Amino acid sequence: MPRQREVNRLAPSVDAWLERGVPLAAVRRTLTSGLPEDPIKHPAAFVAHRLTVLLPPPLPAAPPPPSLHRPAPFQTCDGCDRAFRASRPGRCRDCRTSAGAA
Repeated sequence: MPRQREVNRLAPSVDAWLERGVPLAAVRRTLTSGLPEDPIKHPAAFVAHRLTVLLPPPLPAAPPPPSLHRPAPFQTCDGCDRAFRASRPGRCRDCRTSAGAA
């Protein structure tokens, strides 16, 4: 039976594996596969060694959330009926430019 002190010492190492996205079944498989044929004299030290040496690298950082910026809606120009993007109805760039020049 594992002693509570050993469990308390090993629990943070197991947490590190779980925080890196490793399923509990994979942690169990890593700790129990390929065991030596000779009896293990210090099982807690053996488990601690495997938890430390075989710890997978951290997951890559999550991608940033998609931008919430939306383009301005389409408007129809009051002067030529051309579609353009603007936050308010009005005239397109060409009509504003020609009206300013006149």
